[in-house]
Amino acid sequence: MKRLALLLAILICGIATSSAQKVAIKTNALYDATATINLGAEFGLHPRWTLDISGNFNSWSKNKGGGKWKHWLAQPEARYWFCDRFAGHFIGAHLLVGAFNFGSIKNNISFLGTDLSQLSNYRYQGYGYGAGLCYGYAFLLGKHWNLELELGVGYILADYDKFECDNCGRNIGGGRHHYFGPTKAAINIVYLF
Repeated sequence: MKRLALLLAILICGIATSSAQKVAIKTNALYDATATINLGAEFGLHPRWTLDISGNFNSWSKNKGGGKWKHWLAQPEARYWFCDRFAGHFIGAHLLVGAFNFGSIKNNISFLGTDLSQLSNYRYQGYGYGAGLCYGYAFLLGKHWNLELELGVGYILADYDKFECDNCGRNIGGGRHHYFGPTKAAINIVYLF
C-alpha cells in the first residue's frame, strides 16, 4: 500500500509539474532560404521533455525550360533537454513522412549513394518515410526569443514513379530507394510563449 501511495504521489507531482507547459513556434531559416513554407510548434511535456512538430511545403515550378521542386514534409520529434527545456543542449528522435515531385533540375550531385544528377533528365514522383536521431543547441536571445541549431541523421525509404520530363511524358518505371544520411538540418528562429 505504501508503494502504491508513493507511486501515486510521484505521478501527481509529475502531472502538476508538467501543467506549467510552455509552447514555442518556429521557422527554419534554411527552408526559408529555399522558398519553402515551413512552420513548427514545440510543446513542453515535462521539465526536460518536449514534442516538436514541424511541417513544410514547396510548390516551386519553373515554367520556362522546365524544372519542378514540389514537396510536403511532416516531421514530429521527441526531445530530451540536458538542462531546462528550450535552453541549451538537446537530443531527439524524429519521424518523417512526405511526398515529392522533382524533375528537370540541372545538376551533377551524387551524395551518399543518391545520384541527384538523374533529376536533370527525369521527373520523380512519390512518397518517403523515415526516422532519425538528432542533436541540437538552443541559444537564449531574450525572454521570448531563441536561436536553435539542429542536425539529424537517419534513414528514408522512398517509393517513386519515374517520368520522361517534368510536365509531360509517360511513366517509364518506378522503384524504391534506401537513403542513409542527414535527415534534418535547421537554423530555427523560435518564439516562446
